[in-house]
Amino acid sequence: MPMFPDDLPLDSTLSEDHGDARRVAYGYVEDAFAEAQQDGLDSDALAHAALFAAFRTLVETYGEEASAVFAEALPDKIRSGAFSSGTRH
Repeated sequence: MPMFPDDLPLDSTLSEDHGDARRVAYGYVEDAFAEAQQDGLDSDALAHAALFAAFRTLVETYGEEASAVFAEALPDKIRSGAFSSGTRH
């Protein structure tokens, strides 16, 4: 069963540039958020839409089970600050 990079092995043929591609992709997402906010869209609505789109793509790419396994690890990552920036609450 395929899994996700950084959590479990995905494909040993992935190039070392994979991490760089993720950073570039993240920049595009940040830019899209900034542009949508300038157009008056609520950041909460943007975040929910982005999560939905991301999980839909993950399910299409890796299947429901692998995506569910990935999602099961998210609470611990969130609690440990993996997605936090600045001060933690």
